[in-house]
Amino acid sequence: MSRQLTQRGEERKAQLVAYAIEAFARDGYHSTSVADIVDGVGVGKGVFYWYFSSKEELFVEILRTSQRDMRRRQQREIHGIEDPLERIDLGIRAAVHWLAENNDLRRLIEFARNEATFATAIQKGQKVLVEDARSHLEEALAQGRIPARDPEALALAMLAVANQLTHVYIAERGEDPDMVADLVADFCRGGLGLALDHS
Repeated sequence: MSRQLTQRGEERKAQLVAYAIEAFARDGYHSTSVADIVDGVGVGKGVFYWYFSSKEELFVEILRTSQRDMRRRQQREIHGIEDPLERIDLGIRAAVHWLAENNDLRRLIEFARNEATFATAIQKGQKVLVEDARSHLEEALAQGRIPARDPEALALAMLAVANQLTHVYIAERGEDPDMVADLVADFCRGGLGLALDHS
């Protein structure tokens, strides 16, 4: 549902989204109702349905904007960097830090990966992130900087490693995000066939 919103309308919509993220992460998507969300914000259901046609549409928007925000974080970090391998390293680190800083959103993304209702939304966002990484990998391959391998498989593997290690080491164990970013980057460098550089 797309509407032209005033500044106040944008603020109200942002309140609904922020509360929904918190409620979905805390109580689970299925256990959180539209009534829970509007009660938490202190508005009526009519306000919710002015912005969203359903709880599902709201959740899809959360997924879409979350993945877009992570991508923007990566793009800011690699802006102006000519070396494709440095861009890959910085992009990995940006993703780990974004996941660490947005734990509720990370939990919702993990839930959505295993929920058929949201498979399409997750796949669309993942495809964009993979294509970004793939373009840097293809450039490094063309330059002979890494051994010849399938760039799409490498991109998918890097995304999976970042997600899994962030989940285990940050979400579950509370480890320092910088340490985890180093761990993920080192693992991915090894997967690309590069020597690890701790300078």
